[in-house]
Amino acid sequence: MDAKLLDILVCPICKGPLVHRRAEKELVCKADRLAFPIRDDIPVMLEDEARKLDPLEEIG
Repeated sequence: MDAKLLDILVCPICKGPLVHRRAEKELVCKADRLAFPIRDDIPVMLEDEARKLDPLEEIG
């Protein structure tokens, strides 16, 4: 993913920062505990497409 794009992307729900998890191909919002997928180098920033993180899952 483009570093400049990562700098400007925020969570669509709370507008908070996102953590890029390269291996999992997702952007994670710590506050909402949601993981937004990255498909074909395009972040899918839709709440309906986000994965809810397990309560014990570490964000990193």
